[in-house]
Amino acid sequence: MSILEIDDLKYELPDKMLYENGSLRLNKGEHLGLTGKNGAGKSTLLKMIQGEIMPDEGRIVWQNNIMISYLEQQLTFSEGDTMFDYLKQAFSHLYKISDEIQEMYEEYATTYDDELLEIIGKKQEKLEASDFYSIETQIEQVANGLGLTAIGLDKEVAKLSGGQRSKVSLAKLLLEKADVFLLDEPTNYLDVSHIEWLSDYLNQLDSTYIVISHDRDFLNKVTTCICDIDYHTLTKYNGNLEAAMKQKQAKAEQHQRDYEKQQKEIDKLEAYVRKYKAGSRSNMAKSREKQLSKIDRLAAPPSGKPGKFEFPYEMSHSHLVLETNDLSVGYEFPLLENINFRLHKGEKIAIKGFNGIGKSTLLKTLIGEIDRLSGTIEISNDVKINYFSQDLNWEHPNQSAIDWLQVVHPKLSNKEVRRVLSKSGINDDNMSKPLSQLSGGEQCKVKLCHLTLIKSNLLVLDEPTNHLDQQSKDALKETLNQFEGTVLLVSHEMDFLEDLVDQVYDVALGKMI
Repeated sequence: MSILEIDDLKYELPDKMLYENGSLRLNKGEHLGLTGKNGAGKSTLLKMIQGEIMPDEGRIVWQNNIMISYLEQQLTFSEGDTMFDYLKQAFSHLYKISDEIQEMYEEYATTYDDELLEIIGKKQEKLEASDFYSIETQIEQVANGLGLTAIGLDKEVAKLSGGQRSKVSLAKLLLEKADVFLLDEPTNYLDVSHIEWLSDYLNQLDSTYIVISHDRDFLNKVTTCICDIDYHTLTKYNGNLEAAMKQKQAKAEQHQRDYEKQQKEIDKLEAYVRKYKAGSRSNMAKSREKQLSKIDRLAAPPSGKPGKFEFPYEMSHSHLVLETNDLSVGYEFPLLENINFRLHKGEKIAIKGFNGIGKSTLLKTLIGEIDRLSGTIEISNDVKINYFSQDLNWEHPNQSAIDWLQVVHPKLSNKEVRRVLSKSGINDDNMSKPLSQLSGGEQCKVKLCHLTLIKSNLLVLDEPTNHLDQQSKDALKETLNQFEGTVLLVSHEMDFLEDLVDQVYDVALGKMI
């Protein structure tokens, strides 16, 4: 039985159509993944489903009495609230019942009304059925699974980083035990072990959920069906991501064959009309024209190709690129201490550790953006660093990609800037939009494009794949494999790191693994 019905959905942005005549059925118990290229409208569709955005046309109808839970972008908390206080909000309806029971007991102490005891008994049964008395255990289980206990559940929400708040929001969602969960990029701030925990947790749920994620391995593990957004339509496939993409490929190949067959027929009819329209066979030509007018023409298959990233290499003669000795990094207090490792010419090293442990801080310290607290960092004199930050913060967010690149690379002409942006997978429309209006994936491509214009021999990359679609990830991985220099990167996506890195440095263990 469908718990969500979407019919004839249409939504158009000022510069492009997102959906036209889109339809989808979500059945009880389905674990549906939303896929599509960056900018296809995945997050927009999720916002429509939860009522934040209204479609131009069509209907989105939920079954009655369905409880829906979605990730909160802005956490609602009071001054002094700890993570534990915030997570208890997931059970606020149960705490309300508990308070009502307490008030009724107080009333009974003065009235001795037996009807109150009957009401109290029913409310008590509801609490027991909802596992009210194991709330603290449930909170600790989910918080531990997502790495929050390592931060400390007594830490105030106001003092958490953006990534930590995202994890707290995810934890609260999982604790709410809704009928339907709406998850937009839930793995963005999780490391490998926490993603594995989340995969197992979601697979055990009886609840229905819709999830968006660029992590293909994660989607493969947690989905039973896929809704792919392409050609402004919503197409549902059975099975996980791998199975769905095989079905999509088969469908695309059939469409290609049908399109080519139809084009041959159209070309043949048009040639006949041109040849005989004015001659003795004009009546036959008119008949062919009528045939042409009645053909329901298939859309041409896409001709676009993924962006290419080429990082120019500057020759280095130093065998030892970078070395740390008893390095301590952090801000007022150390996040990581006693870091000792060496990075040699041509090595590709990944840094591993749970989110919030200080991986980004370590990278920023190594490149000199943040002062070290203690210890030493030795970098060879001829090392040229090219750095990618995972933050999508722009000094002037209303600048277009073209304007921004021309400011940071003033020697490039407008034509050259457009060429390199196009090569990186940015289309003409997105080149001229304000950076803040681009999707996360498009913003990442702009930043990667900037890196392709700088000669270096050491690439330092902090979560470069967080918002990228699979084609762009594949292109980036291929480029990094071909890069002659040294690579130091942080990434939680194991399939991206596979066949790319030589070693992994675990910051928690303080050694290569």
